[in-house]
Amino acid sequence: MATIKRLFQHTFIYGLATVLPRLLTVLLTRLLTEYLPGTVEFGEVSIIFSYIIFANVILTYGMETAFFRFYNDASTKVKTLGTALVSLLVTTAVFTASAYLLLEPIELLTDLSADYWKWVIGIIAVDTLMVIPFAYLRARGKSVNYALIKLFNVVITVGCTLLFFTVLPQFPAWQEYLPTDRIQLFFIAFLTANLFTFLMVMRPYFITWTIDKQLWKNMLTYGWPILLSGLAFAINETIDKILLQQFLPMDEDQAESVVGVYTAGYRLAVGMTLYAQAFRLGVEPFFFSQSQDKNAPQQYALITKAFVALGAIALMVYVVLVDAIRPLIIEPGFETAMEVVPLVLIAYFFSGIYQTLSVWYKIQDKTRYGAYISLTAAALTIFVNVLLIPHIGYMASAYATCAAYGLMMVVSYILGRRHMPIPYQIMDISLYLGVSILFSLFFFYVVRAELGIQSWPTYLVGSLLTLIVVALVSFRESALIQKILSKK
Repeated sequence: MATIKRLFQHTFIYGLATVLPRLLTVLLTRLLTEYLPGTVEFGEVSIIFSYIIFANVILTYGMETAFFRFYNDASTKVKTLGTALVSLLVTTAVFTASAYLLLEPIELLTDLSADYWKWVIGIIAVDTLMVIPFAYLRARGKSVNYALIKLFNVVITVGCTLLFFTVLPQFPAWQEYLPTDRIQLFFIAFLTANLFTFLMVMRPYFITWTIDKQLWKNMLTYGWPILLSGLAFAINETIDKILLQQFLPMDEDQAESVVGVYTAGYRLAVGMTLYAQAFRLGVEPFFFSQSQDKNAPQQYALITKAFVALGAIALMVYVVLVDAIRPLIIEPGFETAMEVVPLVLIAYFFSGIYQTLSVWYKIQDKTRYGAYISLTAAALTIFVNVLLIPHIGYMASAYATCAAYGLMMVVSYILGRRHMPIPYQIMDISLYLGVSILFSLFFFYVVRAELGIQSWPTYLVGSLLTLIVVALVSFRESALIQKILSKK
């Protein structure tokens, strides 16, 4: 239990590392929705970030997860660090040089200005160079350092964006040195923050330049299915914005406007995203470090149940409060896609459960199964979007995201039972998951619609439903909660 307590302590810190920067990112979203000319421009920024996610996945090619896998072996720690760093450094340099030489073709291919891409390419490159330094912090249990640096990054991003949008335009002399286009200014602010952050995490590049060719080959072998999984994940996360732009039955400006509104609604699901991400940051190194423990299967099962139990409460609380949270995240005029929020929250809940269930193929070096699962889900995402977007618009994308992550969760569990039996308490997990989803959907689409948005009867019913979920979890898991909270 002491090991599990340490995991939850680190996860709590990673949660702060995720939540605090995201709270500042909320301010960033407000700045963008307020200072960009309209939903069309916000849609363009959203589409560019979709491409950034794809690029990050391709340029890291599974090396982060491979680093955790091989760094866990004491005899190869230094070689693993050096090999991962040099590999990403070389490939990133090749990418950066090639991308700047191909700016015009990239502009034609994406239908997005080269003036944006010249900054975005730099953002992608620096993002990639920071992957292993941040993984190195996590592998050594430096969760506090990780949290502070992540927080610093967002503070600088928000500060620079605020500076460029509101302060510098008051000084005519600066107009000669900065573009007037606010999308460009935002990406300049983003790149500036990344460069400052890189200076804070670059120390591993001065520890070792050792590269082991055989180890590098082993890491690539382990990592290429992770690359495919990452691409599939990127498809699930971002392809909807691109497909909405292509398949909505309207002109380009109108489509980009809809993408902007949909993205704003999508970002309202930030609560479950933060929860799932914080848990993943803590649990991924834990999986590998405990893989040789004879009690590992029991620990994995306990972790999964704890994630679902806490997630059930988090889902219910967030759905009830989402209308109160909305004005803090998005400007008026961007709230028309509110109906996607419960579906996206549930999708991220499924995604988090999948991350805990995926332990079996990661520690057994069977990452190809992760690729198969993710690619199948990506195919489902594309199919549902292409089929339904012309008929029901962005709701198709919400349904597709939820279905894809649900499929990944179920298939991973079924395959895991065959390859690495883990004593998951399926009855409890299914109960918490089912009750929280049923209650959240009932509240949002029935109670909220019938009793009125933000009315006191609506909040009363929502509070009662939330208390039922809390009571259910507390009653059935009282012993586990006491053990985790105890000081012994």
